[in-house]
Amino acid sequence: MTDNVLNVVLGLVASAISAGLGWLAQALRRRRRVERVRAFFGLPAGGECLIVVNRSVGTGSDAKTVTRRDAYALMWLAGLVEECGAKAELVAHDEVGRGLGAKTEFCLGGPVSNERMAAHLAWGLPGALMTSGPGPGSNVIVVGDHEFTADRDQAHTLLARIATPEGGRPVYLVSGQTGIANQAGVRYLVANHRKLARTYGQNGTFALVLRIVNPDAYGPDMVELAADVTAAALRRTTPRTPATA
Repeated sequence: MTDNVLNVVLGLVASAISAGLGWLAQALRRRRRVERVRAFFGLPAGGECLIVVNRSVGTGSDAKTVTRRDAYALMWLAGLVEECGAKAELVAHDEVGRGLGAKTEFCLGGPVSNERMAAHLAWGLPGALMTSGPGPGSNVIVVGDHEFTADRDQAHTLLARIATPEGGRPVYLVSGQTGIANQAGVRYLVANHRKLARTYGQNGTFALVLRIVNPDAYGPDMVELAADVTAAALRRTTPRTPATA
């Protein structure tokens, strides 16, 4: 074998080794990233989670129908669960009938239409109050001294993660003032979970209020953090009545 041929062979071997190491490094980075996502959401590979939804209003005899906007939110959650290699069970709010911690739970909707959401708020975030009604200014989120009202220019979502006792699986709450607000809350959670994990830890509890700007014009795309209300939401005092009421 001549020196030129040997150099070519050695070059090809070196290139193959370099490419293999690069592929392995990328695979390890992807695996670490997925493992961090799994740890934050409590969704190990092959694990199971619950997605709890409210019942749609005015759906006739089909009691398990969800709103169109909530269906969009469910699609984002389904993608997240699939990325983690887990499985999801879709359950109506009044048919869950089980405790906390055994499975990660994503609970979607307001406490008026979702009994499970109401129970989670009373247990895990007793300082938070949400009202709902047909009149202007009737949809209000109150947490401590913070009051967030829905109107034509904005809507809000309470996005929370509640750690369960004895290191069980977490509970995620997405409770919006409108269907668009629910969708925006889920999208924010999926898009910002790395930042949330860095800020609050893999097993931390947090409660955030998100503002959806001009939802009639921009839908669920214009979302900003209105307030971190974690401390006030965890405080076991009776939430004050909304001033707008």
